[in-house]
Amino acid sequence: MLKADCVDGARMTTPDLDGEERATVEEITAMLPHFEKSRGNLIPILQCIQESHSYLATVAIEMVAEHLCISPSEVYGVATFYNQFRLHPPGKHQFKVCLGTACHVAGGDIILENFERKLGIKDGETTPDREYSIERVACVGCCALAPVAVVDDTVEGHIQPSRVEGIFVQFQVEREREEREKTGRESGE
Repeated sequence: MLKADCVDGARMTTPDLDGEERATVEEITAMLPHFEKSRGNLIPILQCIQESHSYLATVAIEMVAEHLCISPSEVYGVATFYNQFRLHPPGKHQFKVCLGTACHVAGGDIILENFERKLGIKDGETTPDREYSIERVACVGCCALAPVAVVDDTVEGHIQPSRVEGIFVQFQVEREREEREKTGRESGE
């Protein structure tokens, strides 16, 4: 764990970090001095980290807390209050299931449940291989197409539970095509 020392300035001890975590620490360490040590900078700092890393890792929350001389639980509280912040890395493919009023009434909760069952994860989580992530959203602004899911950047309107399986079949076909092309390039075809 990181240890805050606000009297002597920011002095951090880092446990054994993997390459990705080390890169995160180095980048955040370089970024933090650009922000004054003021509570008012908490959200802008979190936004900057989120923009750069796509989510707020535990080490990032601890570093921000140390920089601002507040507890990590306060940083975590702000990060979980605003739904713009992610605490888990997003997947390569992201599913956003609308549960606004129109989508909820049209069965959006059933669509979300189908994605969760297919992926073996819950809302707000990412698969261990970081291939897929899923989240519920309040509204995507396509109420006439309810229920709606956004698959990566493509809006899927009037989505039925059976379509969820079809989406994964499409991803599998695409993955197999890419593998064939890669094998072909490597064998000199």
